[in-house]
Parts: sequence; C-alpha cells; structure tokens
Amino acid sequence: MKLRLILFLMAAGASAQTAPRPAGLYAIFDTSAGGFTAKLFEKDTPLTVRNFVALAQGKKAWRDSVTRTVVMRPLYQNITFFRVTPGVMIQAGDPSGKAASNCGVTIPDEFLPGLRFDGGGKLAMANTGNPDSGGCQFFITVDSMSQWSGKYTIFGQVVEGREVVNRIAKARVIDETPVDPVKLIRVTIERSGPEPKSKK
Repeated sequence: MKLRLILFLMAAGASAQTAPRPAGLYAIFDTSAGGFTAKLFEKDTPLTVRNFVALAQGKKAWRDSVTRTVVMRPLYQNITFFRVTPGVMIQAGDPSGKAASNCGVTIPDEFLPGLRFDGGGKLAMANTGNPDSGGCQFFITVDSMSQWSGKYTIFGQVVEGREVVNRIAKARVIDETPVDPVKLIRVTIERSGPEPKSKK
C-alpha cells in the first residue's frame, strides 16, 4: 500500500512539473512518423509566419496543382514529405508531391543576420533560387547547413520532437524522392501566452 502511494505521488509530481510552453506562436506537425513542434519567429519574420499560418489554417487562397483550381482550405493537410536529403533536410508543402509545382503564392524574402542555419531543426521557406520566390513549400534541417544562411528565410525552430524529424530524414530515397513518403497529416497552430503587442 505504501509503495502504491509513493508511486502515485511520484506520478502526480511529474505531471505537475510539466511546464507550459514559453509564450509564443507554435506550429504542431502531426505526421505518420510521429509529431513535432516548431516555435514560429513571428516578430523576426512576420510576413513568412503570417503566410504559413494562413495556409495551414485555410485562410489564404492558393492554387491546387492537382486540380488546377484556386482553393481556400488548409494546404498542409494529408500531403507528404516529398523530398528528403538523408541527414540534411526534409521538405513538404506541395499537394502534388512534386518540387516544381507552383501554388500561386509568393512572399518577400526575410533574411536576418541573426537567423542562420547553425544547427538542426530550422524551419525555413523553400524557394526557386530567385529573390522573393518562396510561397508554400518549406523544409526542416537535420544539422547545421551554414552555406544556406542568407539564401532561405528561416521562420521557426523545432523545439519538440527533433527525433521525429531525424527519423523522417533517414527514409530510403531514390534521387531525394522517398520510396515510402511520410505523410504530413495536419499542421495545427497554437499560441502560448498572450499575443504580442502590435507596433504603433
């Protein structure tokens, strides 16, 4: 009986110690390989974050490359991580599963000296290599990729579930195309704490 009481108290203590996330805006990625969470840099890269959030929530129109129609529904839902560079990065954000398709959305680059690919878990906007050509597709790094700094907008950092990202990045591929792609089931946006005060 005493042992059961101790175990109960230990479990209760562990539960009570589970602290809420620090204040901020978070993207929660639910995938067929598990879940991970990224904190979004809404103050540093506001245009990119607003675009990503609106597409995730179905509040921004985009062109479906499969049906070739303009739609207003969550983009990051029931698609795949269609591109994987093992040990480097994973990429998603295209319903057709092809890197060359165009979702009809483009946003300005937001390069900041303090946001660098100096470690894994960087959430960044993919682009064509031309200025201001990012829009829908995004990627997440596994390790440091310093040569990419200043070339892609970094708009978040994975803060929970890095092991899931690493697992997806170990997929068997043929020319960076996964043989059995991991599904991105949904992206949920959640805020912890109050919204930041808007600049007047």
